Amino acid sequence: MEDAQIGWIAAIIIGGLAGWIASALMGSGTGIFLNIVLGIVGAAVASFLFGIIGVGFGGWIGYLVAGVLGACILIGLARAIRR
Repeated sequence: MEDAQIGWIAAIIIGGLAGWIASALMGSGTGIFLNIVLGIVGAAVASFLFGIIGVGFGGWIGYLVAGVLGACILIGLARAIRR
């Protein structure tokens, strides 16, 4: 099975969307740049964590789901560290 990859521009667009969704779900008021960073880094974190247990994400939808989940994890960790 071939692994579906996305390009840099698509990663930025999907990462921004994922970060925005996670920001709305978690109630954090972050800006567009931080939303993009949260989405992209969140996708990497979620892919790594879920890869450990054998769950894989592929394609645009998978990247979006991984980005939202990972960004939510990052927002939660940031809140826990600040307290």
